[in-house]
Order: sequence, then structure tokens, then C-alpha cells
Amino acid sequence: MNLFCVGLSHHRTRVEELEQFAGHPETLDSLRQAGCAEALLLSTCNRVEVYAAAEALVPIPQVARCLACDFERTAETTPDFYCYEATDCVQHLFRVAAGIDSMVVGETEILGQVKKAYESARASAAAGPYLHRLLQRAFRVAKQVRTHTHITRGSVSIGSVAVHLASKVFMDLAEREILILGAGETGERTVRALISRGARNVRVSNRSPARATELAELVGGVAVPFNQWLQYCAEVDILVTATACDAPLLNPENLAPILRDRVDRPLFIIDIAVPRDVHPEVNQLEGVFLYDIDSLRSVAEQSLVLRRQQIASAEAIISAHVSEFWARLSGGASREQSCPGALKRSATSGAGKLGLWSAAERFVAEAASLRARSLEDGKKRSFLEHAEAISP
Repeated sequence: MNLFCVGLSHHRTRVEELEQFAGHPETLDSLRQAGCAEALLLSTCNRVEVYAAAEALVPIPQVARCLACDFERTAETTPDFYCYEATDCVQHLFRVAAGIDSMVVGETEILGQVKKAYESARASAAAGPYLHRLLQRAFRVAKQVRTHTHITRGSVSIGSVAVHLASKVFMDLAEREILILGAGETGERTVRALISRGARNVRVSNRSPARATELAELVGGVAVPFNQWLQYCAEVDILVTATACDAPLLNPENLAPILRDRVDRPLFIIDIAVPRDVHPEVNQLEGVFLYDIDSLRSVAEQSLVLRRQQIASAEAIISAHVSEFWARLSGGASREQSCPGALKRSATSGAGKLGLWSAAERFVAEAASLRARSLEDGKKRSFLEHAEAISP
């Protein structure tokens, strides 16, 4: 049986092309008809990939046809699909699940998307023992990479950076008053991030009263009239501005009088609007902490640099798991010799300090024990199911 992956990703494919080959409800059935004994479709905003097991490699054009939402319309402009086979396929999936291959290195959303794709394949009976073992190991690898490296450390989106900084200024966001100026997508993402950190007291103001009310209800807040937002600055601790205005709404002239009544009470302003909603000179006022889109992006870039520095450690973990997994899948006679060697080699590069081989040994021992007990009890559960039961 051959394992392979065929796909497109953000690395070399435009969003419009990804949308054309994002798959459809019949994709998994079509892949089975094309010769895939097992198949899984991973379709996100940044990638479309098919992971499959088959007696013979299914040609890329056939996979593309199974993915195309309208093949007749897209046949003449088929993008450059990549294909990974055998250990390259295994390594690629492990890198994807660990967030190394993502547009934002270390992001964790992709792992949830992989799990969702796997559950969908299982529900439709498209995933069998090969993909089951592959995906279960991918989940273990992703967990180990997150646990033993700093690949997910630091905030890398504008909204998450803003919330991280706010939590540094105010240790506890639960008791802070927050005003969101602008109820568009950016403002909504930021307020949701604030709420995830414990914020509870939220006011929303928008030119469209209906939209302000809608967002306020979504986050458990209160809508306030747009023509009154400035006076609320006397009461709030955090102001998030994300409007589409052409000129600054807040400047030293209209904010200074309000600050006179705020004794020893800092005002944290997050200006994520383009053009800016807050004049830069506002940051010179005493008690004001202003972060605009440029300063937030700078912090995010620093976090990305730190994450990229962790890639080598993550790759060492992945490499060791690929070697061991493939030896087990292949059932080679020399696997007992080759697997420990691969894991021990990773120790000299730093990854061995993470206890990879001891973890693998525990997994094998526990699985063998479960299998023996199952045989004694006369149960007919497969070894694969037992492995899943104890796999972290």
C-alpha cells in the first residue's frame, strides 16, 4: 500500500486557485472511485490537500479532477499541484499538523482543522487503518512539538498582540471597562480575543446602530450611540478603535479634557484602523498607552522571528518520529535497530533531551499489554484500536 499526498498551499498558489480546487461533498467518494483505498481531504483557507493510501499512486490530474468544484471551467488553468510519497508524505503531514508549514509559523488552528478533516473521513468510512495510524501519530507529533519547543510562543496576529499588551498593562481584564469603536471584522476579532482573556464589561459603538447592537449581543456587551462614544472615554480603561474614517477621531485636543478627571487611571488605546483613528500625538499625553497598527505589527514580527528560531528543534522531533513511524508501518526486520538509532541521533542535536525514545517505548509496551489482555478476554478489537486508546 502506498501513502501519498497531493495538494496546493499558500506557498505557491493564489487564493482564487485554492477556492477552485477546495473540494466538494462528493470529493472523498470520487477519490475512492479513482483508486484510493483510503482518503482524507484537508481544505482550509491556506491549503487544499488529499492524503491517501492506494495500491498504486493516483495521477495528479485525477486527484485535481476530484477536487475541482467545476472541472470543465478550471481544466485549462490547473495550478501546480505538489505530490509527496511515502516518508515525504509522512513528514509533510507532521510538519503541517505541528504548524511549521503554516503561513504563520506555529499557529495552532491548523491542528484542529486536521482533526476535523480526519473525523470527516472516518465518518464517511474513507479513512482506514493506514490513515488512522498516520493521523494518530501526527496528533502526537504536534503535541510534542508544542510541548517541547517554543514554536507557539508569542502573539503573532494584530488582535492577539493587542490583547497581550493590554493584559500586561492591566493584570486582570475582568474588572476593566472596554469600549470598541467600530464593529467590523477587525474590531470583532479583537473584542473576542479580549473576552477570551477574561474581559466582561464591553461597550460597542458603531455608525450603524444595528451592527453595534448585533456585536454587543454576540459578546454580551452594551451598544452605545456613536455620537456619544467620546464621553465614554472618561469611564473606560481600554479603547479599541477600528473604524473606516478618513481622518483621526481622537486627538490631544478632544482627549485632554477627559483625562483631567482620570486621576491615576491609565487609558490603554488600541488603534487598529487604517487610516489611523487616533492621532499619534495622543501617546504624549500622561497616562495614555497608544498602540497603532505599525507598533502592533512590529511586536508580532518579533514573535515570528522567535518562532522561526524554533523550527530546527521541531524538525528534529519530526524527523525522529517519521523514521520510527515508517519502520513500524513497513514492518521491516531491521526496525528495532534503525528506530532507536534515529531517536538517539536526535538526542545529539538537542531533540533527544525531550525523551522521544522513552515515550515510544512506553507506547509500544502499553499497546502490547493491551493487545495481550484483549486476546485473553476473547475480544476482537484490533491492535490499532488499542493503540489509539493509549495514544496521547
